[in-house]
This record gives sequence, C-alpha cells and structure tokens, in this order.
Amino acid sequence: MTSAWQRTALRALLLGQVPQTGGYAMSAPTLQAQIDAAYAYEALFVPALFGQWAAKVADAAQLKSGQRVLDVASGTGILAREIASRTGSLGRVVGIDPSPGMNAVARKLAPALEWREGAAESLPFPDGSFDAVVSQFGLMFFTDRRQALREMLRVLTPEGRLVIAVWDSLENMPAYASEVALVERMAGQQAADALRAPFVLGDRKELATLFSETGVASAQVTTHRGTARFPSIRTMVEADLRGWLPVMGVILGEDQIEHMLQEARSALGSFAAANGEVAFDLSAHLVAVEKRWQS
Repeated sequence: MTSAWQRTALRALLLGQVPQTGGYAMSAPTLQAQIDAAYAYEALFVPALFGQWAAKVADAAQLKSGQRVLDVASGTGILAREIASRTGSLGRVVGIDPSPGMNAVARKLAPALEWREGAAESLPFPDGSFDAVVSQFGLMFFTDRRQALREMLRVLTPEGRLVIAVWDSLENMPAYASEVALVERMAGQQAADALRAPFVLGDRKELATLFSETGVASAQVTTHRGTARFPSIRTMVEADLRGWLPVMGVILGEDQIEHMLQEARSALGSFAAANGEVAFDLSAHLVAVEKRWQS
C-alpha cells in the first residue's frame, strides 16, 4: 500500500518539484520547491532504491570509530547517516551536494552531521582531510567524472579509502529495461536515453577504464544485488515520467503520459504482486580504491 507520506511525496514530484541531480539543473525552482522535492526523494526513492545500499557502501569503506568521512553527492543523507552510526561520536561525517534542497532535508534529518553545498569537481577541503570518501550513485551525473575522482583522492589521507557505487548495466535490470523499451516506443529516443542515464557506467570494463585513465591503479570492482520496491507500477513509472524526465530536459504531454501509464500496467505487469506492489532485482557495482597504492 502507498502510505500517506508517500502520496504526499508523489504529489510533490508530480507538481514538477524535482531535485537537482549532478549536472542537470531545474528551471529556476524556489528553495521551498527544492525542499519539497527532496522530501519526496527521501520518502519514495530512498526506501524503494537507495536505502539498502548505504550499509553495503559503508561496509566496503571499512570504517572505524573516530574516522573522518566525506559523502560526495550526499542527497538527503541516507549514506552519511549510516556512516555516522559506525564512526561514532568521535568521528566526523560531512555530506556535500549541489542541491540546497537536498542539504536542507539532510540537515533536518541529521542535524549533528555537517552538510555543505558544492560540486564534486571542486571539493572545498584541504588535501588529506578525510580517512574515507564515499559516493553513492552520483558519479554518472558529474559534469567531469575524472576531475571528480581526482578531487576525491586529493582530500583523502595517504592511507585513505575511496568507495564509489554505480548502477549495473540496464541489460541486467529487466524491469527498468522494460520501462525504457516502453518509453522509447511511445515517447522516442530522447526520453528513453534520459531513463538510460543512471546506468551509463554499468559496464565493468568501461568503469575500470574510467578509473585507470584517471590515474587510479588497482581499483577493485565488485557487483552486489538488491531489490527495488514500489507501491505500484503507476507510482514507479509516473515518478520517472513526471519527475525524472523533466530533470533531464524531457517534458511529455499529459495525454502521452496517461497513455504510457496505462500501457505500463501490461508492460511491467510481471513485476507486480497480486496486491499491486512492485518488487524486482537490482544490481550495482562498488569500486574500492586504496590511496596508498596510487601513484
């Protein structure tokens, strides 16, 4: 069932109050619109997609009590909060994100942590400031991925550890592949490419090449499994059509959206349970880098 909080969150998305993500900006939103959208993100997408990965990334970072950790593209702070539970009261956890709305919600949810506004390509910290740097599902959206990686390594201590999470290839995500096929058939390639964007770093060889071309040696890439959960097919697809696509510069007509939502019931029906709830497998790559092994 869809909770009242989720229904409110979905309304925020459907009103066009969608968050800023990486290099893709909204069209002059008010701060309150950004905050509303960030709450929608926290209510819908964190439990559906992102929350389960925080523990996996934190595990890969091999954190210890008292460490200083930076979360890049921290969003509403699900990963930073998980990290803080491990580093304890003696640790320092900082989240940095380009969206004022995301930061406002993150600060509300975890006021004891530090929240900064800024870009991954130009981190406002001295060299060697952190024992670990993490980034969960942000790298694919950075304007300059190589520069962002260089910056994350720069702010690490000589013994520091970097952990990056990116989604697996679309071909390994049958539910999203089915949604993309539906969108391409009914709305064209531009809309479909916008939905493909989160999965562009899913090829493990290409991902390893990105790191090696940045000067990163011996990056360890591992693939992990998870489960996506949405209240309904309509909730899943509508959030993408009305929320994600506008962030990527694709605006669909109302009749077109409604037609696609109707078609989605059959196109994605195999992923829905008898009660209408949707659950399907997800996979993501975690890249772990030890700075001491870098040139």
